[in-house]
This record gives sequence, structure tokens and C-alpha cells, in this order.
Amino acid sequence: MCQLDEPRFQNDNAARQYLEKTIWPDGPVCPHCGTIDSAYATRKPGLYRCAEKGCRKDFTVTVGTVFERSKIPLHKWLLASFLLCASKKGMSSHQLHRVLGVTYKTAWFMTHRIREAMTTKPIGTLGGASMPVEVDETYWGKEPKAVVRQGPSHKMKVVSLVERYGQVRSFHVPRVNGKTLKPILEAHIAKDSHLMTDEHKVYNTPGKQFSAHSVVNHSLGEYSRGNVTTNHVEGYFSILKRGLIGTFHHVGEQHLQRYVNEFDFRYNHRSSLGVSDSERAVAALKGISGKRLTYRRINETQT
Repeated sequence: MCQLDEPRFQNDNAARQYLEKTIWPDGPVCPHCGTIDSAYATRKPGLYRCAEKGCRKDFTVTVGTVFERSKIPLHKWLLASFLLCASKKGMSSHQLHRVLGVTYKTAWFMTHRIREAMTTKPIGTLGGASMPVEVDETYWGKEPKAVVRQGPSHKMKVVSLVERYGQVRSFHVPRVNGKTLKPILEAHIAKDSHLMTDEHKVYNTPGKQFSAHSVVNHSLGEYSRGNVTTNHVEGYFSILKRGLIGTFHHVGEQHLQRYVNEFDFRYNHRSSLGVSDSERAVAALKGISGKRLTYRRINETQT
């Protein structure tokens, strides 16, 4: 069990050694040429030099990662990563800035960098062999006053695909219709899966490409029919909504996908799958490489 008074959360040298063991299990990896375990330590702690003749460049464990060129102590990065991974409904930048003793602006930037580390490229497809995959959509945000009582069409939209007792993949989409949903379902769900949705008509046409498509009719008060249900994806939405409402309060549309990725990551590394808080944090740290994220890049989406 992880303790917050462990050395890696208290001083940079211990944090650096821990990070090196985590993302370099086979020895130092040169971020410039990609050579593994062909570098030697210099006199400066944590600084390595690539031994390849065509490279010979210096590097540290943070070069080429979301932590690169950060003036924030490395042990605070590790503590922030652990806290975000251990908090089921997330941790706000305001709370993080109080815990770490950094400015709110710094904490905000840290949380976005850690979310980038949590973002993983999907491998393979969900379902297969008649395995149930539940799909549903949810809406987030307030409607502008000019469109009150116009329904959820003006809200931000998220579509989630949940493999029964498995993983989730969520997508912020501009509209909920066949044109946007069909390519998502085709790319991320195996054709021999059993698709389960509610009665929304947008799933009728895409559902024909799978081995089976079952529907629960919520408008008639039906929420399960034998093995047919969308309770798992709705359970995921309840965690997502509690986090967005209770922890973050306001999430801009330009950043919504990053927040959704954070909740996807924790769900896919949840305790019911045998993953501890420490193991979840390790998985996040392993995702820091190759994801340089600058302040400008974060804010470019606001323009």
C-alpha cells in the first residue's frame, strides 16, 4: 500500500530514481536516438550521455516526456500523479494547488499534463465472440439562456463504449447521429460482438453490422431483460458526472476529451480488475514518454 510519506514523494533524488526504474526497466533509453541501455551516467546525478557514435547526446529521464523542462520539483509531479490516479472522481486543480503548495495556474497545467499521460492509444477492438458491448450517450453542460427548453442538443455530448466487465472507450462528439457514431462503432467494436443500447434510433443502422443488437426500452421503464442491459455504461456515466459536477464544476468543451480520457483511464485500471492505486499511478507514469505538452498547445484549443 502506498504511503504519502514515502521518499519519492518527499525529495527529487528518490523521485528520479523511482521514475528511472519505472520507465526504464531495461536500462536508460536515449530519447534522441532510441537506443536502449547504451548510455553512461555523468558526474551530475540523473544526467546520462548516449554512447552511440551517431548520437552522443545528454539526457535525463524527463527528456521527451510531459515533465520535460518543468521547474516544478519532480517529487511533486509524482505526488500529483498518484493523487489523480487514486481519486475515483478526480482532483481539481484548486485542491491540488493547496496540497502541493504551488500556484493554481501551475496546478492546472500539471493536471492537464498528467491527463495527457493517462491518454492511451486504443489497442484492438472491444468485445468479440458474442461478448456484450454496451453503448450509450450522455450530455454535459448548461444550455445557453436563449435555447432553454430546447433539450440536450446544445449540450456537450459524450458517447461511451463499455465492454461487459472490461474496458471503456469514450468520445466527445459534435452530434449524436448515425454519421458520427457509425465510424466509432466500426473502429472500436469487433463485428462478432453483441451490441446493447437503449431505444435511440441512431443505433439501429450501425447495429446491423454486429452479430446481435439488443435494445432496452427505457421509455417503457425497462432497464434490463435477462442479460440485456446498459447498466454498466450508465454506471460509468454516473462516476463521470459525479466527477464533473462535484469535483470540476465547469469543464470547457475544448478540454472535455482530456477529462473524459482521465476517467476512462481510471475505469480501465479500476480496483475490481485487481489494480491498486500504486499500480494505477505506475501505469500513468509509463505514459509520460513521447508526449511533450506545452502551455501554448493546451491553450491553442481555446482560440
